[in-house]
Amino acid sequence: MKRLELAIESIILASRWLLVVFYLGLGLALAVYAVSFAKKLFEFITQVMVLNDTDTILKMLGLIDAALVASLVVMVIISGYENFVSRFDEHEGEVQWLGTIDVGSLKVKVASTIVAISSIHLLQVFLNSATYTSIQLMWLTLMHMAFVASALLLAYIDRLAKNKGDKPKGPDL
Repeated sequence: MKRLELAIESIILASRWLLVVFYLGLGLALAVYAVSFAKKLFEFITQVMVLNDTDTILKMLGLIDAALVASLVVMVIISGYENFVSRFDEHEGEVQWLGTIDVGSLKVKVASTIVAISSIHLLQVFLNSATYTSIQLMWLTLMHMAFVASALLLAYIDRLAKNKGDKPKGPDL
């Protein structure tokens, strides 16, 4: 019976390597998104002389939004791999935060990035508010406030867990 239990535990522990497929897929999606970003950047550069100030700001906010999304993907790939699959070996020029983000901190960073992305999107909407109804503006604002409240709640819970000396347990992303 103990041998069966050990075999099952070995299979379960080995299954974490299946996550590598997801992280590699996110890396590929990031490469595709980089092509999309390059297209947006090229369009912005070619149109910059004919855009008014508001349109220029909107285009730049779109580029900032894309950079935040890309950073979020990288953060999830690296932190997810480190937390759930395997520790990275020492590399020259290693990213400073590599290996220092636990599951709770990752949740807070992801939520904060989502709030930043939502803020940029909401700013784009308000700069272009003539194309939205007041009901749409209200709902977009309420959704943003829900993101803010969620991020604050996650940060508070993470802080409580760290103050108690508890580390968040398990892969509960």
